[in-house]
Amino acid sequence: MSMLPPPLPAAVPSDQPLPHRKVIRGWLTPWADRRTLLALGLLFTDLLLYAALLAGTVLLEASWARLLCGLAMGFMIGRLFIIGHDACHQSFTPHRRLNRWLGRLAFLPSLTPYSLWEVGHNVVHHGYTNLKGVDFVWAPLTRAEYLALGPARRWLERVYRSGWGPALYYFVEMWWLRMFFPSRARMATRRREFWLDSSLALAAGVLWVGGLVAAALALGRPVLPMLGYGFVVPFVFWNAMIGFVVYVHHTHTAVQWHDDKAAWGRAAPFVSTTVHLVFPWRIGALMHHIMEHTAHHVDMSIPLYRLQGAQQLLEQTLPGRIVVQRFSWRWYFDTARRCKLYDFERQCWTDFGGQRTGSAANSI
Repeated sequence: MSMLPPPLPAAVPSDQPLPHRKVIRGWLTPWADRRTLLALGLLFTDLLLYAALLAGTVLLEASWARLLCGLAMGFMIGRLFIIGHDACHQSFTPHRRLNRWLGRLAFLPSLTPYSLWEVGHNVVHHGYTNLKGVDFVWAPLTRAEYLALGPARRWLERVYRSGWGPALYYFVEMWWLRMFFPSRARMATRRREFWLDSSLALAAGVLWVGGLVAAALALGRPVLPMLGYGFVVPFVFWNAMIGFVVYVHHTHTAVQWHDDKAAWGRAAPFVSTTVHLVFPWRIGALMHHIMEHTAHHVDMSIPLYRLQGAQQLLEQTLPGRIVVQRFSWRWYFDTARRCKLYDFERQCWTDFGGQRTGSAANSI
Protein backbone atom coordinates (compact mmCIF):
# COMPACT_ATOMS: atom_id res chain seq x y z
CA MET A 1 0.00 0.00 0.00
CA SER A 2 1.28 3.48 -0.86
CA MET A 3 2.55 5.66 1.98
CA LEU A 4 1.15 8.73 0.18
CA PRO A 5 -1.69 10.37 2.13
CA PRO A 6 -5.19 9.61 0.86
CA PRO A 7 -7.57 12.40 -0.25
CA LEU A 8 -8.99 14.39 2.67
CA PRO A 9 -12.71 14.17 3.48
CA ALA A 10 -14.62 17.45 3.61
CA ALA A 11 -14.15 19.44 6.81
CA VAL A 12 -17.06 19.30 9.27
CA PRO A 13 -17.91 22.78 10.63
CA SER A 14 -17.83 23.02 14.41
CA ASP A 15 -21.50 24.05 14.54
CA GLN A 16 -22.59 20.77 12.94
CA PRO A 17 -23.00 17.44 14.78
CA LEU A 18 -19.85 15.35 15.14
CA PRO A 19 -19.92 12.35 12.77
CA HIS A 20 -20.27 8.91 14.34
CA ARG A 21 -17.02 7.35 15.49
CA LYS A 22 -17.32 4.64 12.82
CA VAL A 23 -17.41 7.34 10.15
CA ILE A 24 -14.33 9.07 11.56
CA ARG A 25 -12.50 5.76 11.86
CA GLY A 26 -13.36 5.13 8.23
CA TRP A 27 -11.47 8.29 7.31
CA LEU A 28 -8.42 6.90 9.12
CA THR A 29 -8.52 3.39 7.64
CA PRO A 30 -5.74 4.11 5.07
CA TRP A 31 -3.47 5.09 7.96
CA ALA A 32 -3.86 1.73 9.71
CA ASP A 33 -1.44 -0.03 7.34
CA ARG A 34 1.05 -2.00 9.49
CA ARG A 35 4.48 -3.08 8.24
CA THR A 36 6.46 -5.86 9.86
CA LEU A 37 9.95 -4.97 8.63
CA LEU A 38 9.56 -1.31 9.55
CA ALA A 39 8.29 -2.28 13.00
CA LEU A 40 11.16 -4.73 13.60
CA GLY A 41 13.67 -2.12 12.46
CA LEU A 42 12.32 0.43 14.94
CA LEU A 43 12.32 -2.06 17.82
CA PHE A 44 15.80 -3.44 17.29
CA THR A 45 17.30 0.01 16.66
CA ASP A 46 15.92 1.15 20.01
CA LEU A 47 17.12 -2.02 21.74
CA LEU A 48 20.64 -1.49 20.39
CA LEU A 49 20.67 2.14 21.54
CA TYR A 50 19.38 1.08 24.95
CA ALA A 51 22.11 -1.59 25.25
CA ALA A 52 24.81 0.88 24.16
CA LEU A 53 23.74 3.41 26.78
CA LEU A 54 23.61 0.73 29.48
CA ALA A 55 27.16 -0.22 28.50
CA GLY A 56 28.12 3.44 28.79
CA THR A 57 26.92 3.61 32.40
CA VAL A 58 29.14 0.59 33.14
CA LEU A 59 32.30 1.24 31.12
CA LEU A 60 32.78 5.00 30.94
CA GLU A 61 35.07 6.65 33.47
CA ALA A 62 33.72 10.19 33.83
CA SER A 63 30.79 10.60 36.19
CA TRP A 64 29.12 13.21 33.96
CA ALA A 65 29.29 10.84 30.98
CA ARG A 66 27.78 7.98 32.98
CA LEU A 67 25.04 10.29 34.23
CA LEU A 68 24.20 11.42 30.69
CA CYS A 69 24.10 7.79 29.56
CA GLY A 70 21.75 6.96 32.44
CA LEU A 71 19.40 9.83 31.55
CA ALA A 72 19.43 8.93 27.85
CA MET A 73 18.88 5.30 28.79
CA GLY A 74 15.74 6.34 30.70
CA PHE A 75 14.51 8.08 27.55
CA MET A 76 15.17 4.93 25.52
CA ILE A 77 13.17 2.91 28.06
CA GLY A 78 10.32 5.31 27.30
CA ARG A 79 10.72 4.83 23.55
CA LEU A 80 10.72 1.06 23.96
CA PHE A 81 7.65 1.29 26.16
CA ILE A 82 5.83 3.25 23.44
CA ILE A 83 6.66 0.44 21.00
CA GLY A 84 5.37 -2.10 23.53
CA HIS A 85 2.23 0.01 23.94
CA ASP A 86 1.67 -0.19 20.17
CA ALA A 87 2.24 -3.94 20.16
CA CYS A 88 -0.20 -4.31 23.05
CA HIS A 89 -2.82 -2.55 20.91
CA GLN A 90 -2.05 -4.98 18.05
CA SER A 91 -1.10 -1.98 15.91
CA PHE A 92 2.66 -2.54 15.60
CA THR A 93 2.74 -5.37 13.04
CA PRO A 94 -0.05 -7.24 11.19
CA HIS A 95 0.69 -10.41 13.21
CA ARG A 96 -1.16 -10.87 16.49
CA ARG A 97 1.15 -13.46 18.10
CA LEU A 98 4.26 -11.56 17.01
CA ASN A 99 2.86 -8.37 18.54
CA ARG A 100 2.36 -10.10 21.87
CA TRP A 101 5.96 -11.32 22.04
CA LEU A 102 7.44 -8.08 20.73
CA GLY A 103 5.35 -6.19 23.26
CA ARG A 104 6.67 -8.29 26.11
CA LEU A 105 10.22 -7.76 24.89
CA ALA A 106 9.79 -3.99 24.53
CA PHE A 107 8.19 -3.76 28.00
CA LEU A 108 11.06 -5.53 29.80
CA PRO A 109 13.33 -2.45 30.24
CA SER A 110 10.46 -0.62 31.98
CA LEU A 111 9.65 -3.74 34.07
CA THR A 112 6.06 -3.63 32.80
CA PRO A 113 3.90 -6.81 32.93
CA TYR A 114 2.34 -7.05 29.47
CA SER A 115 -1.03 -8.62 30.32
CA LEU A 116 -1.73 -6.34 33.28
CA TRP A 117 -0.97 -3.28 31.19
CA GLU A 118 -3.19 -4.68 28.44
CA VAL A 119 -6.21 -4.93 30.75
CA GLY A 120 -5.71 -1.63 32.55
CA HIS A 121 -4.90 0.36 29.44
CA ASN A 122 -6.73 -1.23 26.50
CA VAL A 123 -9.91 -2.23 28.32
CA VAL A 124 -10.29 0.32 31.11
CA HIS A 125 -8.54 3.48 29.95
CA HIS A 126 -9.43 3.29 26.26
CA GLY A 127 -12.85 1.85 26.87
CA TYR A 128 -13.86 4.54 29.38
CA THR A 129 -11.49 7.49 28.93
CA ASN A 130 -12.09 10.20 31.55
CA LEU A 131 -15.14 8.46 33.04
CA LYS A 132 -14.77 8.82 36.81
CA GLY A 133 -15.13 5.58 38.71
CA VAL A 134 -13.86 3.48 35.79
CA ASP A 135 -10.82 5.18 34.22
CA PHE A 136 -8.26 5.46 37.00
CA VAL A 137 -5.43 7.20 35.09
CA TRP A 138 -4.89 10.62 36.71
CA ALA A 139 -8.58 10.62 37.72
CA PRO A 140 -9.22 13.89 39.60
CA LEU A 141 -10.83 13.97 43.04
CA THR A 142 -13.82 16.12 43.89
CA ARG A 143 -13.59 18.65 46.72
CA ALA A 144 -15.60 16.32 48.99
CA GLU A 145 -13.35 13.34 48.20
CA TYR A 146 -10.25 15.41 48.86
CA LEU A 147 -11.53 16.65 52.24
CA ALA A 148 -12.38 13.06 53.25
CA LEU A 149 -8.72 12.04 52.91
CA GLY A 150 -6.37 11.84 55.86
CA PRO A 151 -3.59 14.47 56.17
CA ALA A 152 -0.88 12.23 54.69
CA ARG A 153 -2.96 11.22 51.65
CA ARG A 154 -4.02 14.84 51.13
CA TRP A 155 -0.35 15.86 51.14
CA LEU A 156 0.44 13.13 48.60
CA GLU A 157 -2.37 14.33 46.32
CA ARG A 158 -0.87 17.84 46.46
CA VAL A 159 2.52 16.42 45.48
CA TYR A 160 1.01 14.47 42.59
CA ARG A 161 -0.82 17.56 41.29
CA SER A 162 2.05 19.99 41.84
CA GLY A 163 3.62 19.53 38.42
CA TRP A 164 6.65 17.92 40.08
CA GLY A 165 4.97 14.62 40.95
CA PRO A 166 4.54 12.58 37.73
CA ALA A 167 7.43 10.20 38.51
CA LEU A 168 6.10 9.46 41.99
CA TYR A 169 2.50 9.17 40.74
CA TYR A 170 3.33 6.65 38.04
CA PHE A 171 5.68 4.62 40.23
CA VAL A 172 3.20 4.34 43.12
CA GLU A 173 -0.30 4.55 41.64
CA MET A 174 0.26 2.83 38.32
CA TRP A 175 3.26 0.50 38.47
CA TRP A 176 3.57 -0.56 42.10
CA LEU A 177 -0.13 -0.78 43.00
CA ARG A 178 -1.64 -1.91 39.70
CA MET A 179 0.99 -3.73 37.66
CA PHE A 180 3.57 -5.34 39.94
CA PHE A 181 1.80 -8.33 41.52
CA PRO A 182 -1.33 -6.21 42.26
CA SER A 183 -3.55 -7.03 45.23
CA ARG A 184 -7.13 -8.20 44.83
CA ALA A 185 -8.28 -4.72 45.82
CA ARG A 186 -6.60 -3.34 42.70
CA MET A 187 -7.13 -6.32 40.37
CA ALA A 188 -9.97 -8.58 41.45
CA THR A 189 -9.54 -10.86 38.43
CA ARG A 190 -6.76 -13.40 38.94
CA ARG A 191 -5.18 -14.94 35.85
CA ARG A 192 -2.14 -17.15 35.51
CA GLU A 193 -0.96 -14.80 32.75
CA PHE A 194 -0.89 -11.87 35.20
CA TRP A 195 1.34 -13.77 37.61
CA LEU A 196 3.64 -14.96 34.82
CA ASP A 197 4.07 -11.48 33.35
CA SER A 198 4.70 -9.97 36.79
CA SER A 199 7.28 -12.70 37.40
CA LEU A 200 8.90 -11.93 34.04
CA ALA A 201 9.15 -8.24 35.00
CA LEU A 202 10.62 -9.20 38.37
CA ALA A 203 13.17 -11.49 36.69
CA ALA A 204 14.16 -8.67 34.33
CA GLY A 205 14.68 -6.36 37.29
CA VAL A 206 16.76 -8.92 39.18
CA LEU A 207 18.87 -9.56 36.07
CA TRP A 208 19.33 -5.81 35.52
CA VAL A 209 20.42 -5.06 39.09
CA GLY A 210 22.38 -8.29 39.45
CA GLY A 211 24.24 -7.66 36.20
CA LEU A 212 25.27 -4.19 37.35
CA VAL A 213 26.52 -5.56 40.68
CA ALA A 214 28.48 -8.27 38.88
CA ALA A 215 29.95 -5.68 36.48
CA ALA A 216 31.02 -3.46 39.38
CA LEU A 217 32.77 -6.35 41.13
CA ALA A 218 34.43 -7.54 37.92
CA LEU A 219 35.72 -4.04 37.10
CA GLY A 220 36.74 -3.24 40.66
CA ARG A 221 34.33 -0.31 40.88
CA PRO A 222 32.03 0.77 43.76
CA VAL A 223 28.65 -0.97 43.59
CA LEU A 224 26.42 1.94 44.65
CA PRO A 225 27.49 4.39 41.90
CA MET A 226 27.14 1.56 39.38
CA LEU A 227 23.56 0.95 40.52
CA GLY A 228 22.88 4.67 40.62
CA TYR A 229 23.98 5.40 37.05
CA GLY A 230 22.83 2.11 35.53
CA PHE A 231 19.52 1.54 37.33
CA VAL A 232 18.26 4.34 39.59
CA VAL A 233 18.82 7.26 37.19
CA PRO A 234 17.22 5.59 34.13
CA PHE A 235 14.35 4.10 36.13
CA VAL A 236 13.52 7.45 37.77
CA PHE A 237 13.78 9.24 34.40
CA TRP A 238 11.50 6.64 32.81
CA ASN A 239 8.87 7.03 35.55
CA ALA A 240 8.99 10.82 35.23
CA MET A 241 8.66 10.55 31.45
CA ILE A 242 5.66 8.22 31.41
CA GLY A 243 3.98 9.99 34.33
CA PHE A 244 4.31 13.30 32.47
CA VAL A 245 3.07 11.80 29.20
CA VAL A 246 -0.10 10.26 30.62
CA TYR A 247 -0.79 13.44 32.61
CA VAL A 248 -0.64 15.82 29.65
CA HIS A 249 -2.55 13.42 27.39
CA HIS A 250 -5.79 13.97 29.32
CA THR A 251 -5.29 16.94 31.66
CA HIS A 252 -6.06 20.36 30.24
CA THR A 253 -8.47 23.12 31.22
CA ALA A 254 -10.34 22.41 27.96
CA VAL A 255 -10.66 18.67 28.70
CA GLN A 256 -13.65 17.44 30.67
CA TRP A 257 -14.14 14.52 33.04
CA HIS A 258 -17.53 12.91 33.61
CA ASP A 259 -19.17 10.94 36.38
CA ASP A 260 -22.32 10.08 34.39
CA LYS A 261 -21.92 7.45 31.69
CA ALA A 262 -24.74 8.79 29.50
CA ALA A 263 -23.34 12.33 29.54
CA TRP A 264 -19.87 10.93 28.94
CA GLY A 265 -21.12 9.04 25.87
CA ARG A 266 -22.82 12.15 24.45
CA ALA A 267 -19.58 14.13 24.80
CA ALA A 268 -17.79 12.01 22.15
CA PRO A 269 -14.98 11.13 24.58
CA PHE A 270 -12.77 9.60 21.90
CA VAL A 271 -12.22 13.17 20.62
CA SER A 272 -13.02 15.48 23.53
CA THR A 273 -10.90 13.93 26.29
CA THR A 274 -7.49 13.89 24.61
CA VAL A 275 -4.81 16.50 23.95
CA HIS A 276 -2.41 16.79 21.04
CA LEU A 277 0.65 18.34 22.65
CA VAL A 278 2.95 19.96 20.09
CA PHE A 279 6.67 20.11 20.94
CA PRO A 280 9.43 22.15 19.26
CA TRP A 281 12.49 20.63 17.56
CA ARG A 282 10.71 17.42 16.52
CA ILE A 283 10.73 16.13 20.10
CA GLY A 284 7.35 14.54 19.35
CA ALA A 285 8.95 12.42 16.62
CA LEU A 286 11.68 11.33 19.06
CA MET A 287 8.86 10.08 21.31
CA HIS A 288 7.49 7.91 18.47
CA HIS A 289 4.57 10.34 17.93
CA ILE A 290 2.81 9.27 21.13
CA MET A 291 1.66 12.89 21.52
CA GLU A 292 -0.52 12.65 18.40
CA HIS A 293 -2.97 11.23 20.86
CA THR A 294 -6.39 12.05 19.46
CA ALA A 295 -5.80 9.86 16.42
CA HIS A 296 -4.66 7.05 18.70
CA HIS A 297 -7.87 7.24 20.76
CA VAL A 298 -10.09 7.43 17.70
CA ASP A 299 -8.48 4.33 16.19
CA MET A 300 -6.05 2.25 18.24
CA SER A 301 -5.11 0.17 15.19
CA ILE A 302 -3.05 3.01 13.69
CA PRO A 303 0.67 2.24 14.17
CA LEU A 304 2.94 4.81 15.77
CA TYR A 305 4.79 5.31 12.49
CA ARG A 306 1.57 6.59 10.85
CA LEU A 307 0.01 8.59 13.68
CA GLN A 308 1.31 11.94 12.48
CA GLY A 309 -0.60 11.78 9.21
CA ALA A 310 -3.76 10.50 10.91
CA GLN A 311 -3.65 13.33 13.46
CA GLN A 312 -3.23 15.93 10.72
CA LEU A 313 -6.25 14.51 8.93
CA LEU A 314 -8.41 14.77 12.06
CA GLU A 315 -7.37 18.33 12.78
CA GLN A 316 -8.12 19.40 9.20
CA THR A 317 -11.50 17.66 9.01
CA LEU A 318 -12.69 18.45 12.54
CA PRO A 319 -11.57 22.07 13.03
CA GLY A 320 -12.25 23.45 16.48
CA ARG A 321 -13.07 20.04 17.96
CA ILE A 322 -9.65 18.78 18.99
CA VAL A 323 -7.55 20.21 21.80
CA VAL A 324 -4.18 21.13 20.33
CA GLN A 325 -1.68 22.71 22.69
CA ARG A 326 1.83 24.03 22.08
CA PHE A 327 4.06 22.83 24.87
CA SER A 328 5.92 25.18 27.18
CA TRP A 329 6.94 24.75 30.78
CA ARG A 330 4.90 27.86 31.58
CA TRP A 331 1.78 26.20 30.15
CA TYR A 332 2.54 22.93 31.95
CA PHE A 333 2.90 24.44 35.41
CA ASP A 334 -0.08 26.72 34.83
CA THR A 335 -2.12 23.62 34.00
CA ALA A 336 -0.85 21.92 37.15
CA ARG A 337 -1.87 25.01 39.14
CA ARG A 338 -5.36 25.08 37.66
CA CYS A 339 -6.17 21.37 37.44
CA LYS A 340 -6.20 20.19 41.06
CA LEU A 341 -9.74 18.90 41.65
CA TYR A 342 -12.81 18.52 39.44
CA ASP A 343 -16.36 19.81 39.96
CA PHE A 344 -18.65 17.44 38.08
CA GLU A 345 -21.74 19.60 38.58
CA ARG A 346 -20.15 22.70 37.07
CA GLN A 347 -18.02 20.62 34.67
CA CYS A 348 -14.83 22.49 35.47
CA TRP A 349 -11.45 22.16 37.13
CA THR A 350 -10.91 23.79 40.50
CA ASP A 351 -8.10 24.45 42.95
CA PHE A 352 -7.86 22.56 46.26
CA GLY A 353 -10.16 25.17 47.81
CA GLY A 354 -12.91 24.37 45.29
CA GLN A 355 -12.55 27.64 43.40
CA ARG A 356 -13.06 27.47 39.66
CA THR A 357 -9.69 27.98 37.99
CA GLY A 358 -10.72 29.88 34.88
CA SER A 359 -11.55 29.26 31.26
CA ALA A 360 -9.75 27.02 28.82
CA ALA A 361 -6.12 27.71 28.15
CA ASN A 362 -5.13 29.03 24.74
CA SER A 363 -4.76 26.36 22.08
CA ILE A 364 -3.50 26.55 18.54
